[in-house]
Amino acid sequence: MPDRFLTEDRKTKLRAVLAKRQPDLTLVLNNIHDPHNVSAILRSCDAFGVFGVHLYYTKEKFPSLANSSSGSAKKWIDLTRHREAGTMIQGLRDRGMQIVGTGFSSTARPIMDIDFTKPTAIILGNEHRGMDPDVKIHVPDEIYIPMFGMVQSLNVSVAAATILYEAMRQRLAAGMYDQSPLSEEEFEDVYADWCKRGKDY
Repeated sequence: MPDRFLTEDRKTKLRAVLAKRQPDLTLVLNNIHDPHNVSAILRSCDAFGVFGVHLYYTKEKFPSLANSSSGSAKKWIDLTRHREAGTMIQGLRDRGMQIVGTGFSSTARPIMDIDFTKPTAIILGNEHRGMDPDVKIHVPDEIYIPMFGMVQSLNVSVAAATILYEAMRQRLAAGMYDQSPLSEEEFEDVYADWCKRGKDY
């Protein structure tokens, strides 16, 4: 049976999209409950070149995501699950990442004040509870999106898109989308994996 998905045009697109991926920019989803929110977040991750997302689910079950709601974005985003907050945060720090979480503490900084050209992990808390205490204790640096209306919070998926847009804006200006940060071997390994994923429709 001919492979109608992996045409030469599709292979070219896979390589072009992979070349823009940012392995040192990631999100941590901390017990986000609503599958529509998770799907929208993953679509934003794909759109802005996020390579992988970390899932910290201890109180909620990771929601089942249909391809129709996620736009198949989850196929192109590496998902890593965690069960212990300290180990997860330390692992990210060991990769040289600055860790920031969304919040409204007195020391929280607006997203425009964060240097997103640095390796960065952004923690998004539960829709109602925010960051869980066992996560927050490891994340002293909080960020917020400046707003000027009566309502002082955004839906978590909208917040994710807004933060990722700011990160993309900074990285684009710094030329970080111009050349893949992956080594040639890493790039070809991921490309081969993506070709396999592209067949699973």
